[in-house]
Amino acid sequence: MIKRIVKMSFRPDAVETFKIIFETNWQRIKGFEGCSHVELLQDENQPTIFFTYSLWQSEVHLNAYRDSELFKGVWGATKALFSNKPEAWTVKQIDFPG
Repeated sequence: MIKRIVKMSFRPDAVETFKIIFETNWQRIKGFEGCSHVELLQDENQPTIFFTYSLWQSEVHLNAYRDSELFKGVWGATKALFSNKPEAWTVKQIDFPG
């Protein structure tokens, strides 16, 4: 299981448009093979900054999504709204005994 975090900064006039894009597509993203969870988070102090947090069975599944028509459509519409370059991390949980 991998976790994907993406930070996105939007122009103030584009925030509502992005929310509509995400709301329209999040169930399709969540339903993509290998995705078990996806959520949208908004910064408390900087309302133009958002994060997506998603859980994927593997990097192979994440890459299949990133190569899909769904991703290309969502990302194409979303990136036109950015005020800064997005940042992304693929992370894994570290478990400690006990």
